[in-house]
Amino acid sequence: MSDAIVRLHSRSPVPERLRGAILALGNFDGFHRGHQAVVGEAIRQAREQGRPAIVATFDPHPVSYFDPQAAPFRLTTLDQRQELFGAAGADAMLVIGFDADVAGMTAQAWVEDGLHEHLGVAGVVTGEDFTFGKGRGGNPAVLRELGAPLGITASTVGPVHDGEGPISSSRIREALKAGDPETAARLMTRPFTIRGTVQHGDKRGRTIGFPTANLPLGHYLRPCFGVYAVTGRVIGHENGEDLVLHGAANVGIRPQFDPPKELLEPYFFDFAGDLYGREIDVSFHHFLRPEAKFASVDDLIAQMHKDCDKARKLLSAHAQ
Repeated sequence: MSDAIVRLHSRSPVPERLRGAILALGNFDGFHRGHQAVVGEAIRQAREQGRPAIVATFDPHPVSYFDPQAAPFRLTTLDQRQELFGAAGADAMLVIGFDADVAGMTAQAWVEDGLHEHLGVAGVVTGEDFTFGKGRGGNPAVLRELGAPLGITASTVGPVHDGEGPISSSRIREALKAGDPETAARLMTRPFTIRGTVQHGDKRGRTIGFPTANLPLGHYLRPCFGVYAVTGRVIGHENGEDLVLHGAANVGIRPQFDPPKELLEPYFFDFAGDLYGREIDVSFHHFLRPEAKFASVDDLIAQMHKDCDKARKLLSAHAQ
């Protein structure tokens, strides 16, 4: 894993060398430009004071805990966040396991028992709208008030704006559901990327000349179903080196074939290797068209040739 950093869990002891840290506290699921500003400030303070920098994140997300039937909405996995936080300069990622105990903690217990006793932090950085504790009883002002007697500093970072308003994970999700991966990439400073392990499928793609790598969608947000120009990264392909590929991918339920099944199916150009069991990243760059059911398989094949031609041109321009 590139840019790997230490992964801590909220129920485990914190190594002595990571106590006294500056903690960036939030969900940071999309790790967009706003999140990057919060984490960047925590890292700046940590470096200035000669302290470790830790980034906290929740797993499961509180939304999933309070509404187990909520539609999948994640923009990243824990592994992806760990790499992103490491690349930003953090020393560790703290995974807060959101369960009944955490949901029931008062804001005071959060600060006194969690941040002070368990983690031993010297400072906390949050967004201005961050809330914590039972019934959302805590906010940055409460954090400052409760933390001061314990020697914990508390600071906030305001939202980052673009021409359309504050950057948020909600805007990113809306863009992806609308088939606009370019906007999502601009807000996140990188493309929306689904990571998964290639599964054996029904081999239909191979029979029509487009062998695909089948990936489960897991807890990821479902982007607009359809065909996209994508890049793939085969993690640790040879000698630990990643392999980057261009391709076109269908994400959705494959309406041409029965039974319907949610899958991400990238077809990589000019590649004939075996990807079964390999972990790959598929990054969404351009939306080509919605999913469709064609009158015949021959019509589908003709459209797929057009999709691939268009994807090649878009990705070629993207690489220049």
